[in-house]
Amino acid sequence: MLRASDLKLRFCTNETQATREKFVDKLQRLGFDISVPEVFSPPPAVVAVLKERSLRPHLLVYDGVLPEFDFVDKTNPNCVVIGDAAENFSYQNMNEAFRVLIGLEKPVLFSLGQGKYYKETDGLKLDVGVYMKALEYACDLKAEVIGKPSPVFFQSVLNDMGLQPYEALMIGDDLVNDVGGAQHCGMKGVQVRTGKYRLSDESHPTVTADGTVDNLAQAVDMILNQRGH
Repeated sequence: MLRASDLKLRFCTNETQATREKFVDKLQRLGFDISVPEVFSPPPAVVAVLKERSLRPHLLVYDGVLPEFDFVDKTNPNCVVIGDAAENFSYQNMNEAFRVLIGLEKPVLFSLGQGKYYKETDGLKLDVGVYMKALEYACDLKAEVIGKPSPVFFQSVLNDMGLQPYEALMIGDDLVNDVGGAQHCGMKGVQVRTGKYRLSDESHPTVTADGTVDNLAQAVDMILNQRGH
């Protein structure tokens, strides 16, 4: 329905366990009409920042996303990049990242998102934000977040569409990072009651969605009806 309308469409994800190509390939096999240039994820964004600032990262990321960093200089690291590393978040690996940061005169930590948790088929799992906070605390620094809810991340998507924030609407299941992040950038945000949604989200102390719907189809109906379709 969105494809048939004249609305511009982009997909914002904090997916950091696969390259965009593999992520899109999986979605296409499931029947979704999505192309790689329409998908915005943290790894390519942080690679651009690293090259722009001539930084050499120590990586604590999921093995599946390592190809995104193939053409980045990783010798003698002068910063740390962490993503959703899942089982790679061992004490040894966290301590190694800590040692890199604490040994730098001006430590720089990039986090590919700052989510608390996400939902898989077998239940909820801790997200990268938990480990980001541990390194922030240990090293007395503030991480630079690349991905949702960073305003810079949302603005890059708006720039790609050639739109102003007030012209765009974000739909997502994460109240803080999807809805709150979009609102902080000047967009409106609608939450779906699927995925990581919790009933407590509807009485959250700091973030109030511009709308809450049962699923994506209902959100699309709402958007198109409001535009007179």
